[in-house]
Amino acid sequence: MTFEASRARVGALVAPRNVVIVGASDRPGNWALRAWRNLQRYQFPGRIFLINPKRDEILGEKCYPDFAALPEPPDHILVVTPASAVADVLEAGAAAGARSATVFSSGFGEAHDEAGAALGARLREVIARTGLGVSGPNCMGNICKPAGFVTLTEDRPLNMAMGEVALVGQSGGVMIFVNQALEERGMFARYLITSGNEAGLQVADYIAFFAGEPELKVIIVYVEAVADRGRFIGACKLARAAGKAVIAIKLGQSEEGRKAALAHTGSLAGTVAAFDAVAADAGVIRADTLDDAVELAELLAHTGAPTGRRLGAVTLSGAYRGLLLDAAERHGLTFPKLAPQTVARLETVMGVGSLISNPIDGGFSVLSSPQAYKACIEAMQADPNIDMVLLQEAIPRAPGSNRAEAYIRLVEDYMAEGGHKPLSFVTLTSHGQTAHSRAIRQGAAHVSFLQEANKALRAIASAVRRGEAEALIGEEDATRAPPPALALELRALALKATAPFTLDEARSKALLAAYGVPMPQEALARSVEEAVAIAQRIGFPVVLKAVCATLTHKSDVGAVQLDLRDEASLRAAFARIEANLATHGFTDALEGMLVAQMVRGGLELVLGVHRDPEMGPVVMGGSGGVLLELVRDVAFAAPPMTLAKAHDLIARTKAGRLMTGYRGSEALDAQACAQALVALGRLAQDLGDVLESVDVNPFLLLPHGGVALDALVALRPPT
Repeated sequence: MTFEASRARVGALVAPRNVVIVGASDRPGNWALRAWRNLQRYQFPGRIFLINPKRDEILGEKCYPDFAALPEPPDHILVVTPASAVADVLEAGAAAGARSATVFSSGFGEAHDEAGAALGARLREVIARTGLGVSGPNCMGNICKPAGFVTLTEDRPLNMAMGEVALVGQSGGVMIFVNQALEERGMFARYLITSGNEAGLQVADYIAFFAGEPELKVIIVYVEAVADRGRFIGACKLARAAGKAVIAIKLGQSEEGRKAALAHTGSLAGTVAAFDAVAADAGVIRADTLDDAVELAELLAHTGAPTGRRLGAVTLSGAYRGLLLDAAERHGLTFPKLAPQTVARLETVMGVGSLISNPIDGGFSVLSSPQAYKACIEAMQADPNIDMVLLQEAIPRAPGSNRAEAYIRLVEDYMAEGGHKPLSFVTLTSHGQTAHSRAIRQGAAHVSFLQEANKALRAIASAVRRGEAEALIGEEDATRAPPPALALELRALALKATAPFTLDEARSKALLAAYGVPMPQEALARSVEEAVAIAQRIGFPVVLKAVCATLTHKSDVGAVQLDLRDEASLRAAFARIEANLATHGFTDALEGMLVAQMVRGGLELVLGVHRDPEMGPVVMGGSGGVLLELVRDVAFAAPPMTLAKAHDLIARTKAGRLMTGYRGSEALDAQACAQALVALGRLAQDLGDVLESVDVNPFLLLPHGGVALDALVALRPPT
């Protein structure tokens, strides 16, 4: 389905001509009753019809037995029936003229039961065939303020003010809490969509629709599982092209979180690291918590993201200055030294000889007059070393703080002139708002009011990172070389396979070498005599390793012998490995012994490609060797890889710091590592649908070049 078609379906869903509630009831607490009350309470302008063949009247409203009995064709159907009846209801409704539906019912495989999964499959088939725009099943309804259309099953009063934010997520509860938090801060959602199990419309379809809504600035999504990676990324790119910020709250940061997603939506949630890698290319900012999502929305809706990581601040407290400095270091931001001209301007305000550093501990010098306050802001705004200005201030929650209110108005008027760097007020702590403070907030649309130094700077860093990631996206090379012959041969092998399989080390390395990943001198020996000849050709010392596709951890069974310095030690090692393999039952699977050059020194890295169940292949790099699982110093990026993306990946690891010559050690060839990552990205593109994983551990990085000492490639049949 094209985005043009899905936008039409979402358009029908959010602005229907009438609503038909199937399964209408007056039983207290029933969701049909709650939806009906909210349609009435928020004055839906169209007609509302009730269908219940067992009742003639509910709450004084006429009940109809079926769609045929309605006085006009149905347009939107609210379904509150047992799961077994839902598909038939939608099919009949579509035949009668309905364009969209909201399915509250659950029981379509959320608990991963076979009967529910079968109902879910039939429901998806009916939706696809009829072309209905459907939210749900297993959802809580929606708020579509432009059309006065509220079906959310929320009894608490809703604020119908229309702001610049849209909310859509697979959890109705999460969306309700985010909406409440936004309203607390004086921000309002124009749309709130609970997408449920997404048998019909997906989060991506709503994002694509919101991309075309000019009033929206921020789209917040809650994602338990991405059903279609390409569609999700495409929709997010549409939103970014339209100037919208996309903030994602993603379940699956832990193994238990992924299990929770499976139980909740019936989908397998992928790792958040893979989500970050792929979503970053589409300009998505992931928020770790709901609070972070709200903080980001506050920043991006009113201030926008700074273009760099250099901050300037004017504080009224030396202690708060320290909190800002701590938070900046924690989140990779800086408070750089002020330019000489900035110091000179500030000395006219604070006095010559004042200790002026960034952040400025202004105290009473800054607050001595509105003119002094504005002069400090103008000086910081003009500083070429600063990308964003922060001011210490909280919105007054009650009348009486005349100075604070006046200074907020002064800053708003200044920023409304345009052409300035982003500016935010930042408080010492998180706190609630009042009607008074929200009114002040509404009158200051060109600044953001962030809460608590650490949380505020985390949001700023996330927004900056989005810009950095977007800047790394290069055009895919249209003249990229065709896949090597070995890659085509292996693809053909995978297409015939019935289950995932691994290549032995020799074939894995041959594939990687074909893509340009550097290898040590080595060759496969079928006998001890061949091994001796290869070692003499390469030159001692050498490494001897068993080659066996079913043996993935050679050292565990004694199938690797290092630093063999002469023929006698090589022959002894050959016999030792054969004996070890016989002990562990691998003799029949042995394909030979790999005799390899012994390479010393350098930095052990891990490079590879990981297939995420949701986001597909992502390229990985970081600290390798025996400490890989303990240290977990790795970063990810999505193919296609460019040298710029590869160097950025390296810079996000501690290994990247070691490459630069950490504490006097010799600098290593980071370019060689980046080139290997680019090669892995190309491999991931060429074999994406049949590539399960690539594990290069260790990749030994040297002062000049690098080599893949060990490698394992796993392939799979395409799904």
